[in-house]
Amino acid sequence: MNVTFVAASALLLALALAIVLWPLLRPPRRRGLLALCALLAVGLPLASVAVYRMVGDPAALDPAALRKPLTLDEAITQLKAQLAQNGGDADLWTLLGQAYGAKNEPAKAADAFAHALQYKPDNADLLVAWAQADSLVQPRHLITGEARARLERALAVDPTHQRGLWLLGISDFQLGRYAGAVATWTRLLKLLPPGSGVARGVAQQVRLAEQRGALTLSPAQSQVLTAALAPPVAAGGPRIVVHVSLDPRLAQRLGNQRTLFVFARDPSGPPMPLAVARLPASSLPATVVLTDAMGMTPKFDLSSVKSVVIGARLSASGQALPQPGDLEGSAGPVAVDGGKPVNVRIDRVVH
Repeated sequence: MNVTFVAASALLLALALAIVLWPLLRPPRRRGLLALCALLAVGLPLASVAVYRMVGDPAALDPAALRKPLTLDEAITQLKAQLAQNGGDADLWTLLGQAYGAKNEPAKAADAFAHALQYKPDNADLLVAWAQADSLVQPRHLITGEARARLERALAVDPTHQRGLWLLGISDFQLGRYAGAVATWTRLLKLLPPGSGVARGVAQQVRLAEQRGALTLSPAQSQVLTAALAPPVAAGGPRIVVHVSLDPRLAQRLGNQRTLFVFARDPSGPPMPLAVARLPASSLPATVVLTDAMGMTPKFDLSSVKSVVIGARLSASGQALPQPGDLEGSAGPVAVDGGKPVNVRIDRVVH
């Protein structure tokens, strides 16, 4: 290490601190403030030496060493040079594909992704990236043939791949398979925050596919669509997304149940729900968004607690209070501000 460099750096830093801290040392003096000043005056030069030991390089102070960021073309040239030395590096091929994509050269991007796939054939991100690049090369940007096959393969690897679901839905729409597009995009909507801009955009495409295909959405699809198009809750208001499903073992009992209640309650408080939604039993599987607006009283809502138990009940009587023979399930406690969807499976019979 260059001792002269370190000593000069420490001296300059100490001088700068003295100039900055001197006004703080004038009356009225306080012990805490003096201690802080002393710590800064001594600790920061020492810390600069420690950082220098780890990452410092006096050569970096040379103006010639300060270079401009690489242009896209320069980055591509460097990647190709590295690949000439190590053509089996899938990550380098991926970066090259992304660079060509940013440069709006989809054919070259698809070729780079194809090379990467030779080494990572089951990588969902690469399969989707290749399909997207290939579609941009095709007339009318159709997603068919190998591109569609690779999207389906990607979703077999990762069923929750959001870009893969979006592109597969586009392929369905392009091919006139409107029911398929609705089903695919509904799967995507379940992964998106309800009421978000992205969710609303996808929901609008679902509506368009519904109109083009003269379709009638299932109750479950309508529920997901309604949640996606719901206006966002005011800032600071709790919003709990609940996915409700029925245990297949209880499917034969569903015909006797007419009403689905989804609710949140205080795990250590009274049984009265903090938020409750009522839907037809035919909505299952259902997605519900619980908010303060669904509270029983203004002062007894989701905002009044930090955690809740989420419950779902299929009622034969249509009454909110549990009755023998009703079907129910629960999850939690979960944090009110957790932000993650809550999955509730109705898996038991009320006795």
